[in-house]
Amino acid sequence: MSEHDTNPLNAARRRSLFALVGDLPGLIVDLLRAELQQFKAELSEKGQRIGLGVALIIVAAVFAFFGLAVLVAVAVLALALVLPAWLAALIVAALLFVLAVLLILIGRGRIQAGLAKSELDVDLRRDLDAFKGEGSYDQRA
Repeated sequence: MSEHDTNPLNAARRRSLFALVGDLPGLIVDLLRAELQQFKAELSEKGQRIGLGVALIIVAAVFAFFGLAVLVAVAVLALALVLPAWLAALIVAALLFVLAVLLILIGRGRIQAGLAKSELDVDLRRDLDAFKGEGSYDQRA
């Protein structure tokens, strides 16, 4: 046998067009499987990185919470220098509750504004009704 006969590229050139076209679906399936496998591996790696990042942020939030609690205690102690301790604690607690209520009201307003029907929602509903043949719409267009 010569070098010309053992070359796999030459062997592929000698195959008929029908044989090559017949191999095409299998090659496409193999390619799709390989791409899907690679996508899963990349997604898994990204998920692990994101999971670690989220865990670190949660730990940082816990430390920030305790830091905030210490600052509240400092505020009570500082106010206790000029007022009775029970009154200082009561004033700081009242301020924290007022702050919480304000944040809840602001947050609720933002949520309601975000859930309000937008012009796009109204237009989509009108288009859907027109497609179904329901509601009022201009038939001249």
